[in-house]
Amino acid sequence: MKNKKYYYLVRVSYLGFRYSGWQKQPGYKTIEGMLTRTIKFVLGEERSFKILGAGRTDAKVSSIDGAFELFIDHEPLENLDQLLNAFNLNLPADIRIESIEEVANKFNIIHSAKEKTYCYLFSFGSKAHPFCAPIMANYPEQLNITLMQEAAKLFVGTHDFKNFTARKDKKKSQTLRTVSSCELKLNTTIVASFFPKDSYVLEVRGKGFLRYQIRLMMGALVCLGRSEISLENFKQLLETDLDGFVPYVAAGSGLHLKELIFDLDLPLV
Repeated sequence: MKNKKYYYLVRVSYLGFRYSGWQKQPGYKTIEGMLTRTIKFVLGEERSFKILGAGRTDAKVSSIDGAFELFIDHEPLENLDQLLNAFNLNLPADIRIESIEEVANKFNIIHSAKEKTYCYLFSFGSKAHPFCAPIMANYPEQLNITLMQEAAKLFVGTHDFKNFTARKDKKKSQTLRTVSSCELKLNTTIVASFFPKDSYVLEVRGKGFLRYQIRLMMGALVCLGRSEISLENFKQLLETDLDGFVPYVAAGSGLHLKELIFDLDLPLV
């Protein structure tokens, strides 16, 4: 007889600065590894489960509104509020479970994702306070922020992002992505007393992104702001196949997964 499975959408936030990304890797401290260990401790060694993340982040990247799907065998979870508290009691201070809800067996955390929003937080012009390091990139030199804001709008639409990915297999059909909005603006998303007077955020929204895509987009904008490339050079990155081009990859610590929107309009069965 086939075991009955139960499915849960778990919202999670974390500071990624101490971690080698989301995905579990032998010998490295990762978000998935820490969550797996904590769930196993809370549910008990005999309880069978697995987790699958959405928007899997790289080393030092943080999450304001991340999520993973929790699969449970045999028996459903009981008292989700109490379970949430137990998870948070045993997780380190830089990871927090925000909510747990049961979802339909047809829900798939990868394919049911409707939209993702990432934000890249940065400052420039002088060295930032050391406390900013885990969550904000800092460029001590001056940047042409007006030109960078103009260029950020060029990312909107469907483009071949071949020059904005670390993927080795760069067939056009696999590097086409649609950016529904992209704006570089003054930061009011994340604030703290030790932040510089002015900080900025690049906010990018779309259904899905390639590996390093947002950090490479930000890197190209920084190169433009430093006058290392012209606006025409910048446009070529979106319009021309530049094999061998090695762009600047912005630091992972400035990147935050801001929001994940799912299609949850599925009946529980």
